Amino acid sequence: MDLKALRKEREKWMTWKNIAPLRKVIDDLEDVAAKVSLGDVVTIDANLDDEKLFRDAKTLMPWRKGPFKIGTTFIDTEWQSNIKYNLLRPHFDLKNKRVADIGCNNAYYMFRMLEDKPKSLVGFDPSPLYKTQFDFINHFVKSDIVYELLGVEHVEFYEEKFDIIFCLGVLYHRSDPVAMLKQLYKGLDKQGEVILDTFYIKGESEICLCPKSSYSKIPNIYFVPTIPALKNWCLRAGFKSFEVLETSITESNEQRKTQWIEGQSLEDFLDPNDSSKTVEGYPAPARVYVKLIKDKK
Repeated sequence: MDLKALRKEREKWMTWKNIAPLRKVIDDLEDVAAKVSLGDVVTIDANLDDEKLFRDAKTLMPWRKGPFKIGTTFIDTEWQSNIKYNLLRPHFDLKNKRVADIGCNNAYYMFRMLEDKPKSLVGFDPSPLYKTQFDFINHFVKSDIVYELLGVEHVEFYEEKFDIIFCLGVLYHRSDPVAMLKQLYKGLDKQGEVILDTFYIKGESEICLCPKSSYSKIPNIYFVPTIPALKNWCLRAGFKSFEVLETSITESNEQRKTQWIEGQSLEDFLDPNDSSKTVEGYPAPARVYVKLIKDKK
């Protein structure tokens, strides 16, 4: 696969009529020195025109992952992504590692990962809007994070192999989950590992839910497995180790509607009379977090 040609073609996405004005926002940002704090809120302290900064940030809506604070502007994102990051943080060590984040959105997780001093950080996400949000934040952070307008299907062809791949909230969007897991496997170096999260349903049987047309109002959800079924998928993809790290129920303190998004959020996706079910009548979203290892030492 010719990734250089693909990158060149996708760079044209930045000139789309709905994206080009947003790129102008990036071009017009003030060039100021900033103090960056990488805690639960990625915070940028700088002497800025706060009213302009607020308008610029609102222009780049919707903000899904975060939160961020730039000057006096607090970007209260739909997802409180610090909850997931802090849940996973005890389970990985990134120091001097080559790290990829698949479906990285605006790179909130990778900004947090900078504290661990990885050798490299590469984000994959074919979204010109999220790439623009990343450029907005990184204008002040000035990190060496590489953001690729590529998808999981390109990881195995990437110019380098990775020690750790994060793939959070992507698997259920793929109509062939085993094929996707094989792509992650091929993107790893020897003894490489994947930190994965996906929706799951409770049960000891090796089965999965196949939503008819949508799940939690999301149309591109194809399979929601039990943990034993997910394990089988991962072993079939070639992984030698499957470890459940955590499980969690998605709650309104983690995903909710704010002034920084457009449209609906979790409260609109659940049965108004029974929050244990989606509006379609399926079990409400629950997530399982697993670590997959390519080869045992």
